[in-house]
Amino acid sequence: MGADTEPSGAAIPPSIALAWGLRDRPRRGPRPGLSLERIVAAGIKVALTEGLGAVSMARVAAELGVGTMSLYRYVAAKDDLLALMVDTAIGPPPSPGDAADDDWRTALTRWAAALRAAHQRNVWTLRVPISSPPLGPNNVAWLEAGLHALASTSLSEADKAYTGLLVSQFVRSEVILGADVAAASTGVPSAFSYGELLGSLADPLRFPAIHRAIVGGAFEDDGDPNAFFTYGLGRILDGVEKLARFSPGRGSSRQDATSGSRRRRGG
Repeated sequence: MGADTEPSGAAIPPSIALAWGLRDRPRRGPRPGLSLERIVAAGIKVALTEGLGAVSMARVAAELGVGTMSLYRYVAAKDDLLALMVDTAIGPPPSPGDAADDDWRTALTRWAAALRAAHQRNVWTLRVPISSPPLGPNNVAWLEAGLHALASTSLSEADKAYTGLLVSQFVRSEVILGADVAAASTGVPSAFSYGELLGSLADPLRFPAIHRAIVGGAFEDDGDPNAFFTYGLGRILDGVEKLARFSPGRGSSRQDATSGSRRRRGG
């Protein structure tokens, strides 16, 4: 595609089109050195040093030493700027390289671990409200990589897409939970584990299930920061593996579930 071209019927935000190289970059104006890349980099710097709440068009303009209106030649609104910041910060997915022949489960596990690492390096990206599907070049490349990992399965294309969405949402939630727990743990005495603290609060007669979990060592810290991620991802992939094994050639399981629900209701 050349400059100023868009897929028929698509309403692509101008700043997203610019990031994809689908529009010409502004050439006129008092600040020819200003660019979309510089604006996004300045926004990321503000987010890292002052927090996401400090990011505004005016603050980013001040960081660049230009007037606020200069930014609007490149970015239509703050939401567009935030979307571009997230896309830039997360970066492109790693190349499959020699791992191209991995089985789908190994490939998707590697993809999920790489996505998790990208978000852990920039946890602030997960605090940005999701106002639209990810459209930036890097986010689309991550989607492509996730779907590629599932290419060898017998899942329908719809199930592959939903599997990628499910895994990515698990990754996002796990990273946010880990960051929040790490921030909150500063007020917890280091001599106590969560299980010990919970045991001192949860009476066995009132909370028998929790008591059994404590006795069974469910809340003991084994020192592995990846334990929950490994466990959760593994159980998700167990379900995907079963779906792929016993439902070859079928349509989307989501469509099947919807049809089954309609039949039960007599619809």
